Amino acid sequence: MATTGHAQFATAIGTCGIAWNDCGLTRVLLPGKGLAAALSRDGGTSREAPPSVERVIAAIERLLAGVPEDLTFAALDLTDVPPFHTRVYELARHIRPGTTMTYGEVARALGDAGAARAVGQALGRNPFPIVVPCHRVVAARGRLGGFSAPGGADTKLRMLAIEGVAPATLPLFGR
Repeated sequence: MATTGHAQFATAIGTCGIAWNDCGLTRVLLPGKGLAAALSRDGGTSREAPPSVERVIAAIERLLAGVPEDLTFAALDLTDVPPFHTRVYELARHIRPGTTMTYGEVARALGDAGAARAVGQALGRNPFPIVVPCHRVVAARGRLGGFSAPGGADTKLRMLAIEGVAPATLPLFGR
C-alpha cells in the first residue's frame, strides 16, 4: 500500500489529510496534531490531488458541512488490509449518513454474531475514516463506543451530530 501523493484540506471540523496511489486512497486522516508528519511518514509527496481524489475531498468537505454524501465511489487500496477488516470496511461503507449500526449488528450482517469485538478492533484500525464511516458504528444499546481518531469519542459524537444523528439517541454518559 505504498503512497505516491498526499494533501491536506480544510473541513468544518478542521484540517484533514488524504493519501493515495494508483490503486486508490491509502489513508484518510482526521484533524489532529502531527497531521503533516503522519502524511509524510506514509511516503509520497505533497502535491495537487488527481481528479479522482479531488472528488473524494469535495465529498468529505460537503459531508462534514452537514450535506449527506455517499462516498462508496471512492477507490481504496486494500492491498495490506486483512481479509476480515476488508469485509468490515465494505459493509460499513454502506451505512448511510444519519444512521448507525452496532458492532453486533455489523458482526451479524457478516454472518458471525460473536465477532462484535473483532468488528470493533477492525474499525479501530480503519485507515480510511469518513470514507469508511467507522463513526457510524456504535456500541450496544446505542452507546457511543470508542473512536481511535484524534479527539476520541468527542470527535465521533461531533461527526454523528453533523450527520443529524439525534443526541438523544446516544447517551451523554456511559460511553
